Amino acid sequence: MRTIGAHVSASGGVENAPANAAAIGARAFALFTKNQRRWQAKPLTTESIDRFKSACEAHGYGPDQILPHDSYLINLGHPDPDALLRSRDAFIDEMQRCMQLGLNRLNFHPGSHLRQVSETHCLRTIAESINLALDQTQGVMAVIENTAGQGSNLGHRFEQLAEIIEGVEDKSRVGVCLDTCHTFAAGYDLRTEAACEATFDEFDRIVGLNYLQGMHLNGSKSPLGSRVDRHHTLDQGELGTAVFAFLMNHPSTVGIPMVLETIDSSRWAEEIQWLYSLERK
Repeated sequence: MRTIGAHVSASGGVENAPANAAAIGARAFALFTKNQRRWQAKPLTTESIDRFKSACEAHGYGPDQILPHDSYLINLGHPDPDALLRSRDAFIDEMQRCMQLGLNRLNFHPGSHLRQVSETHCLRTIAESINLALDQTQGVMAVIENTAGQGSNLGHRFEQLAEIIEGVEDKSRVGVCLDTCHTFAAGYDLRTEAACEATFDEFDRIVGLNYLQGMHLNGSKSPLGSRVDRHHTLDQGELGTAVFAFLMNHPSTVGIPMVLETIDSSRWAEEIQWLYSLERK
C-alpha cells in the first residue's frame, strides 16, 4: 500500500500532529519534533509522548508512515570543529526524540562544506556524524534527503549520497528520501515517464532502490538543473505531473512515507486524493 500525506504542524505539541494529518485525509505525515529553527528544546514530557502514541494509534499511523525531519540548523559536515560538535549533539538529540516517540526514521539534509573544505572531506565528515549518532541510538534509521545543490550543500548528486552511505558502518540504519523538486533542480529529468525511468534506473545503479525510505512530493518553481530549491504545487511549475503518476505506480514507493511539502497547505487534501487517483488498479 502507498501512504501519502504532508508535513503537518506540531504546534502546541507533537501529540497534535496525528490529528492534523488525519484532518486532510493523510495516510502518512512528517513533523518536526522540536522547533526547527532553534538549537535548544525542552525535553519531551512523558505526557506528550504518551499522547502522541495514543493519537497515532487512534488515527491508524504506524512508524513506517511517519517521517520526522530534523532542525534546519544542523550541518553534519560543518568544517568548523565547534560548530560540527554542536550539530552532532543536536542530531543525536533529534534521533533520541524519535526513539522516545516510537519512530523508526529521521529525515535530514546531509550538510554543507561552506566552501572551506573539499567535497570528499565533507562527505566523509557527514558519514562519521551518522556513525556517531547510530552508535548512541537504537531502532532509528538516518534518512538522507537529497538536496537541490543550492550554495555549497551536498547530497544533490546520487554519487554523493552513495559516498555517504559507503562510509556508514551499519547499512541497515541508513536510507534516502528523494525530493522530486530537489531531484529535478539538481539536474535529473522527471518530466516524462521515460525520463523518470532513466533517473530511477540511475539511482538504483549508483545508490540502490533498497535504500529508498521516503519521498517528498513537490512541484518545482525552478527549471531543470537550476540548483535552486523552490517548491511549487504539484500541478504548477517546471516539473509537470508525469513524475507523480510514475511514483504512484512504481514498486519502490510501496510501504514508505510519501510526504507533500507543496506551498499551499489549503490544497493538501485535494493533492492527496489526486495522487491516489493516479494509481492503476
